[in-house]
Amino acid sequence: MQSSLIKKEERSKQWVWIVVIAGILIWSWRGSEMSLVHLFGGTKNIFIYLKDYFPPDFSRVGLYLKESIVCLHIAIWGTIIAAILSLPLGLLAARNIVGNLIIHQLVRRFLDLLRAINEFIFALIFVCAVGLGPFAGLLAIAVHTTGVLGKLISEVIESIDPGQVEAITSTGANKLQIIAFSVLPQIMPLWVSNVLYRFEVSVRSSTIIGLCGAGGIGFLLWEAMRSFKSKEVCAMLIIIVVMVGIIDLVCSKIRKKMI
Repeated sequence: MQSSLIKKEERSKQWVWIVVIAGILIWSWRGSEMSLVHLFGGTKNIFIYLKDYFPPDFSRVGLYLKESIVCLHIAIWGTIIAAILSLPLGLLAARNIVGNLIIHQLVRRFLDLLRAINEFIFALIFVCAVGLGPFAGLLAIAVHTTGVLGKLISEVIESIDPGQVEAITSTGANKLQIIAFSVLPQIMPLWVSNVLYRFEVSVRSSTIIGLCGAGGIGFLLWEAMRSFKSKEVCAMLIIIVVMVGIIDLVCSKIRKKMI
């Protein structure tokens, strides 16, 4: 009798969750003005628009490649700085490493702040601070990526095997020794994987932040779009896709060897 009551209670909870989720989906559908009619009705216009993109114009391919490499430089150093900064921040944000609740919450909220603000907004801020150019883009990528990696690393640390930590602690090791010989060896493979993934994301982001003058191909892309030079836009997009594809393949091979 008691088991049947428990099952009924569980089913009622499930139905409550189903109704809540359905309500959120309907509310979001209306708020986002989703319309399949408009989507399928606009397909014809999309094809008409895309016809202007072909054949791509590679007459300034040298300039496009040069600015694409700038994007790569921005992504490399932005990710390296973020990887270095996110490790101590991730440790401080992990509940099982830092016993002080105030420090834990402050670092968590700081990472939320860095993660919540888009790279493009940071790029606008840093362009005002350090001027136009790739350095502003590098800082924007570094700050935002620090927030993302710090959050991911803290969650990885919170899921480590506590048995290894207890074993090191029982030998009389201090906090730094516990982190060095128990925590870091457990999180390194996932840390490397997350850093490589964020590098791929940073390469894509670096092509956009140039719109506000933060270096890279983004500014050229924006100028071509504003001037309705669709064939030049197509050429730049092809270069960006190829570059991102190559980086994805390289990072996948590195990930397989290191993890």
